[in-house]
Amino acid sequence: MSAPSSDIDPAWAAEPSRLPEWFVAALSVPREEGFVTVDGVRMHYFAWGDPAAPPVLMTHGFLSHARCFAFVAPFLAGNYRVVAYDLSGMGDSELRANCDMRARGREMIGVAEALGLFGHVRKPIVVAHSFGSAVALTALSLVPDAFAGAVICDLMVLRPVRLEAFWAGGHTSPGSGDPNRPHRRYPDFASARERYVLSPPQPAGEAFLMDYMAYHSLRCDEGAWTWKFSPAVFKRDNVRSEWLEIGSRLVAAPGRKTIIHGEQSLLFTPDSRDYVRELGGGQIPVIAIPEARHHLMLDQPLAFTAALRAVLAEWSAE
Repeated sequence: MSAPSSDIDPAWAAEPSRLPEWFVAALSVPREEGFVTVDGVRMHYFAWGDPAAPPVLMTHGFLSHARCFAFVAPFLAGNYRVVAYDLSGMGDSELRANCDMRARGREMIGVAEALGLFGHVRKPIVVAHSFGSAVALTALSLVPDAFAGAVICDLMVLRPVRLEAFWAGGHTSPGSGDPNRPHRRYPDFASARERYVLSPPQPAGEAFLMDYMAYHSLRCDEGAWTWKFSPAVFKRDNVRSEWLEIGSRLVAAPGRKTIIHGEQSLLFTPDSRDYVRELGGGQIPVIAIPEARHHLMLDQPLAFTAALRAVLAEWSAE
């Protein structure tokens, strides 16, 4: 059994034993890959499972890409039509000009529409990580009756006083950066790979998954290696206020919600759970993945997948 050639980091060919069987098996599950156009912008996606099965739409965190679900979605594909897409300006999707959070919410709706996810008797369930979860909350608010709800995966939800302290400690908010600073170019992949880090900083529980994400975060351009995401994705207003208000937005967003987070996450903590309850979200289930940090699919991919399976099965049974 072998993984698709498009997924292979050349370093793996020299050390095939680095790849566990479950990962190779997941990448070997048949999938589609393509593009749809949403409001004039080409959006890259993967899809697994029977198109007639109940739909699940997945998206990733800031500066990441859909492959963070490429080894998770196959375990759901036996029961669902699973689509994972790259946010505009990230991964292999084109950049969308003036892309604020509302535009990203419309974009999520457009991807679901273009791929026929609203045509099933069951409404699509969104599974989103980090910044992608904020996009999902926006989409739910824009079309309250279109989605069944969202599984919110380690969204940064800190009460304002803790969030201000977090930023004062040197951490940046998702979406902050300099849109006018061009990417550095590296002479070879190895040099670029050394610069790939997670935010907030953390070791990856499964190092080979860090390699996988890094490989697909880079591209070779005229002999030099550089990042796939566009610096223009940093061009947004009110980034700080968006995150200071995210707890209220989470609770107020229509539709069913479940929160899955890393038990050791810096961005969704035990106090975050209390904060959500204080805001009126006591009915939202919260599931902590042991030994996982913010990038829970890189720390505990199988435990994370098991939690998703359980949530989706419960929602689908009703």
